[in-house]
Amino acid sequence: MNDEMRQKILKLLDEHRIMTVATLRPDGWPQATTVGYVNEGLTLYFLCGLDSQKARNIARDDRISLTIDHDTPDLMGITGLSMAARAKPVTDRAEAEKVLRLLPLRYPDAPPAPIEMPKWDEVRLFRVTPVVISVLDYSKGFGHTDLVTC
Repeated sequence: MNDEMRQKILKLLDEHRIMTVATLRPDGWPQATTVGYVNEGLTLYFLCGLDSQKARNIARDDRISLTIDHDTPDLMGITGLSMAARAKPVTDRAEAEKVLRLLPLRYPDAPPAPIEMPKWDEVRLFRVTPVVISVLDYSKGFGHTDLVTC
């Protein structure tokens, strides 16, 4: 991936804070849910309940798809990211605690009371490593996508 494309992807990741994650249910149907995320470069992190369907799905098959985008009143202003990625549980306490400190920083406009984050062992944290990234940019033409292999 060239530096220009990397910077475009990082800009989109940094401008947003929620994503839709699709996992595979045991019956083969995809399950899509919205989660908050934080990223360090191209590595993304999200959390969910210890025994959530999402966590169980990923334990069976770590392949996920995700989208990051925003609403826009201009059809040709649609931009976003779609990724095929691998989600691995974060088992290192220091890494988990760092992620839990970073997540509330994505919400600086939250009410003055601090966001009470769960303890690292009360949630399932996942590290998401992209395999293929589609960068959607309608300003380059309807449905224009640049495909990047990581």
